[in-house]
Amino acid sequence: MEDKKTKAFDVTLFKRLLHYIQPYKLIFIGSLICVIGLAAFGMLRPLVLQKAIDEHIALKVYDGFLFYILAMLALLVLEVVSQLLFIYFASWLGQSVVKDIRVKLYDRVIRFRMKYFDKSSVGVLITRTVTDMERIADIFGQGLFMIFSDILKMLFVAGAMLFMNWKLSMIAFLTMPIVLFATKIFQKYMKRAFEEVRNEVSNLNSFVQERVTGMKILQLFTREDTEFKKFKEINERHKKGWLKTVWYNSIFFPIAELLSSITLGSIIWVGGLMVMVQTTASEGELFAFIMFVPMLFRPLNQIANKFNTLQMGMVAADRVFKVLDTESQIDDSGDDTASAFKGDIAFKNVHFSYVEGEEVLKGIDLDVKAGETVAIVGATGAGKSTIINLLNRFYDIDEGTICIDGKNAKDFTLQSLRSQIAVVLQDVFLFADTILNNITLKDERISEEQVIQAAKDIGIHDFITSLPNGYHYNVKERGAMLSSGQRQLISFLRAYVTNPSILILDEATSSVDSYSEQLIQDATDKITEGRTSIVIAHRLATVQQADQIIVMDAGKIVEKGTHKQLLKVENGYYRNLYEVQFLKVEAV
Repeated sequence: MEDKKTKAFDVTLFKRLLHYIQPYKLIFIGSLICVIGLAAFGMLRPLVLQKAIDEHIALKVYDGFLFYILAMLALLVLEVVSQLLFIYFASWLGQSVVKDIRVKLYDRVIRFRMKYFDKSSVGVLITRTVTDMERIADIFGQGLFMIFSDILKMLFVAGAMLFMNWKLSMIAFLTMPIVLFATKIFQKYMKRAFEEVRNEVSNLNSFVQERVTGMKILQLFTREDTEFKKFKEINERHKKGWLKTVWYNSIFFPIAELLSSITLGSIIWVGGLMVMVQTTASEGELFAFIMFVPMLFRPLNQIANKFNTLQMGMVAADRVFKVLDTESQIDDSGDDTASAFKGDIAFKNVHFSYVEGEEVLKGIDLDVKAGETVAIVGATGAGKSTIINLLNRFYDIDEGTICIDGKNAKDFTLQSLRSQIAVVLQDVFLFADTILNNITLKDERISEEQVIQAAKDIGIHDFITSLPNGYHYNVKERGAMLSSGQRQLISFLRAYVTNPSILILDEATSSVDSYSEQLIQDATDKITEGRTSIVIAHRLATVQQADQIIVMDAGKIVEKGTHKQLLKVENGYYRNLYEVQFLKVEAV
């Protein structure tokens, strides 16, 4: 069976693509009408010329000659109008289809589970959503209809040639099988070349996106020359991929042009003899055939060229549909809508692994009462942040049960579950937008007045108003205009305005200055008041007032209790950890 990558045309994929045309049937039909008009009007012009030469020029008859001139002018105008409408309708259809696919793709991607993004490159996903979509649009604007138009024009022209003079037609048709065979081979290898090109485009996008994002690290560790060398290697592979397509084009098109020229020369030679010696052809027929031959061969060359565009679009469509077909959604079959939680949380024998066979959590049992502040401490990699990911259902557990207010978390709809849980992460992500929009995330239910009042409640209103334009200050990409402490304060406010039932603070004060830390501590006291809170921290000084401290090590809970209780445990994990940190502080 032929390998999919070298297969000239994937009919199943094309049918799936045509499904998206359904809402735009009228535009599709309009485009087809224009295509038929283009083929018909183009074919009629040589016929009118033949009549004008044989009935008027050859016989030197003036009467009626003007009619044929005007008829050719009218056909030319109609052909131009058909071309104009075709280009507009086809492009409009392509962009409309791509808009629908892009919306569907984006909606699909934003609902993927975190595991998918752990393994996927951001640059590749951007390529699918942006660059590949434009190639799909070209299928309609420059590929599909143009190929259909060229095939139709060839059929019309071949029919007119046979009707006019079958002997001269045979000369033209003799070289057609050679061109058709060359076209088929050309299409097959171009498909393979374009697959390689698209892969290299994805690699290039992914590489550049990642390096630009991590530019500070590159410059801090003086890796510019090394990364530049890697970029040149990837760029070289990208160039070689494109050069393959250029090489195939440089072989095919000269061959097609040569065959066209040989055919035209043969028709002029044989047709001239038929006119002068045998009188089996007229001057008008000879001139008409001279016009017909380019009209027969040029579309064939264009079909190959447009098939390149179609192939690139099909390759892009195949890659986009692979993302659309990816099953990576968290099960959202729950039908309970959580308007608010009391805040009771229970982990019962929970096992979880990011990679199959490598457990991160090993039978976790945890009970958090409503309104409690529970701290989770432990070494890096102990599984602290994993608990947060599972509570929000970013990942599905392998075994066990997670309950909220006595109900399995899976019984709640994802949207209602996550809307009642607010998380403040150590690495705060801010969009290139205003502070206000970064806080509300453009939720129309949260007014600016509510945001201002919330900022005053947690003590950060003065900090925000000290910035240019206050709440309308644009923080730029990833919040680059703010310090890490300021970004952290914004994230606290973002969590607070949603009025969550459960609050999670993940290393929220681990990398901020002392002034910001005090503001954050005050904000923490305010937003944890009266609601269930889970605090993850390395610095034990921030969790001493917690109602319960959970100590984790290697995916297991090794100790539980209050700060005072845990300090009394001889050779306890928490006590040793506290003493190490205390001694470090004393040394400073």
